[in-house]
Parts: sequence; structure tokens; C-alpha cells
Amino acid sequence: MIYDYTITTGKGEELNLADYKGKVILVVNTATGCGFTPQYAPIEQMYRDYHDQGLEILDIPCNQFGKQAPGTDEEIHEFCTMHFNTTFPQMKKADVNGENELPLYTYLKAQKGFEGFGEHPYKALLEKMFAEADPEWDKKPDIKWNFTKFVIDREGNVVVRFEPTAEMSEVEACVKSLL
Repeated sequence: MIYDYTITTGKGEELNLADYKGKVILVVNTATGCGFTPQYAPIEQMYRDYHDQGLEILDIPCNQFGKQAPGTDEEIHEFCTMHFNTTFPQMKKADVNGENELPLYTYLKAQKGFEGFGEHPYKALLEKMFAEADPEWDKKPDIKWNFTKFVIDREGNVVVRFEPTAEMSEVEACVKSLL
């Protein structure tokens, strides 16, 4: 269950996810130098619109995809607050795939694997890039890129995984339906 996990905040404090029981949680691996970085704006807007109704956001910066989150936790936080006026808490930068991945991500990927990119202008580019690196890429539950999102309901169930190519309006509709 998601409530069995802890993660480290950007300030180095342990955050017990059991503290979020009864909340809707959006978990997202982010990067400051990505083509999807503008998604910070609608994520922040969701946080402002729905936090009082029970939405929590776990922003986990990750430098595993194109090395697009190269800064320190403090530099990443400063970038997000300066460029996107973010107010939601950011976690410590971490891996979401591989031998050093956060245990939380091991759990999330086991609950909701990769189901495709849907229709998006970047779809063909991403699929080509991944296929060249690994012909079996689409059969693995690994996080494929920055801004992959998981939505967890108030009971701690992983409801859905949104790839970075998903429309943010779809993510918001899902979150709103669970509040």
C-alpha cells in the first residue's frame, strides 16, 4: 500500500505517506529542462484549485531522462518558484528506474505499467528513441520520461498512470473526480 512508504523532502526531512491517508495524491517525476517542463503551470494550478479539497502533490525531480534536472534540490526549487510560482512541496531529487530507484516508484510501476503514449506530437519521436535503445521498451513498466504522473485515490489505490504526453485537462478531470 502506498501508505507504507516514506520519501525525503527537498529539505531533507522524511515524509511518511501514511500522513496523506484520506487525500488524493498526484505523484510526478519532474525536470526543469524538459519539453514538458511547462506542465508545472497546470500542476500548480491544480494544487491551488484543489489542495483545500484534499489534493496533495508529490513532485519528485529526476535527472534520469536526458539529464534534464541537473541542479541541486535548492536550485530546482528556486527555478520552479521563480518560473512557475510553485507552492506545492518538492521532494529530494531521486531515481525512478534502476537499481537506485525510490521504492515508492517500484510500487507505483507494479500497480500501473506503461500503456502507451496516446496521440501527441512527441509520440513518434519518443517511440523511435526508445525502440533504438531497447526493442522491448514498450513491454516494461519503467518510467519512460519526465512528467509521468500517478494518481492515488483517498483510499491509497493507484488509480491511473498518465504519461507525459497526456493532456493536463485529462489529469485534472481524473483528480477532480476523486475529490
